[in-house]
Amino acid sequence: MRFGRRIGAIAPAKLSKAALLAQAREATGLEDFGDPWFERPMDVLLEAVRGEARLNDAGTLAAEKQFHHVLRDRLYAQMWFDRHPEILARPIPHPVVIVGPMRSGTTRLHRLLAADRRFAHLRSFETISPVPRPGFDEVLAGKAEDFRPKLARRILRVARLANPRTLSIHPTGPFEPEEELGLLVASMWGMKHEAQWTVPSYGRWCEGEDATPAYRHMANLLRLAGWSQHESSLRPWILKTPQHMLDLPALLRVFPDARLIFTHRDPQQVVGSAASLAWNQTIIYSDHARAADIGREWLRKTEVMTARMMEARKTIAADRLIDVQYDAMDRDWQSTMARVYRFLDLDMDSALPGMKRFVERSRALKRKPHRYSLAEFGLERDEVYERLERYIDRFDIPIERGRAEPGRRLRARA
Repeated sequence: MRFGRRIGAIAPAKLSKAALLAQAREATGLEDFGDPWFERPMDVLLEAVRGEARLNDAGTLAAEKQFHHVLRDRLYAQMWFDRHPEILARPIPHPVVIVGPMRSGTTRLHRLLAADRRFAHLRSFETISPVPRPGFDEVLAGKAEDFRPKLARRILRVARLANPRTLSIHPTGPFEPEEELGLLVASMWGMKHEAQWTVPSYGRWCEGEDATPAYRHMANLLRLAGWSQHESSLRPWILKTPQHMLDLPALLRVFPDARLIFTHRDPQQVVGSAASLAWNQTIIYSDHARAADIGREWLRKTEVMTARMMEARKTIAADRLIDVQYDAMDRDWQSTMARVYRFLDLDMDSALPGMKRFVERSRALKRKPHRYSLAEFGLERDEVYERLERYIDRFDIPIERGRAEPGRRLRARA
């Protein structure tokens, strides 16, 4: 990238809102971005990217491409809504939403449920590119091929070349079930930005804002995905992304009949794994990332997420939620899933063969285990346990034994 810029083959990235909006309009020939609310988080994010992220040459180019991709998709989404108003009329009945901290087993649970054909789910290429391109009517008619899976395959290949560890941290493929994080990014919203760039001011700004407009747009993109899949609007969606830990009130305003599955894991594993994921992405885009800073930020973020989740749960009826321990899923996933299915009032027998196939396929996808430690990020487990003691006690989370801890209940477990 540096060489390309030196010889003039690659133009400097444009990271101003006016330039990015104009570039998207010019590329598509469209004008309507939909609800202008997204410009508020976009302003804050751009300022943080320019002032805090310290991106390298590859990082600035990738950032420009990402902003362009999101803005172009907003224009195309509004085009589809205008052409096919029936899209926005599609119901989203009683979705099943998995809510848990990063790295707490949400992906495994999501993909097990996605193996059941009674549920609808997003595929990886649809969260990377949520919006079909112009000409998709030809795809619907069987006269052309959807370009998005090819694009997703290229993007995943580049990500693995940039840092091969990404495959062991979050194994995926274009058609694997995937979370709706990209649908929130469509409103310039969410932790994805914090996990790839050093933008603490943006993260704290989002923590103080109402995310309802971002969730409304996410719901409309789900409707668009269902329409493009020829998906029955009667099948409940399976949703999950750790962002819901922060934004449960917004999620429940948009999906008032959602059924919620909460996942829990030893906080030292959650914080260490989340910091590792963020570190392995941030170092692609910046040469100035510091592991200790990333560790501190994801400890803070996990503390905020768990506190806000616990507060929001006070308003949710007990028969609408269930708690699942990561350790229980590790020990006996079939028994744990049977308990989840009883909560959903569904028979699990028809889904079990698909779940077993997923378990076998996931072993093939995950070539190497994800290895990390708190020490890599300047953290100690006693501090993690102390900061997240209320969360551990509230959900009786199994934690690592053999330590001296402040706090009576933690000492008792040790």
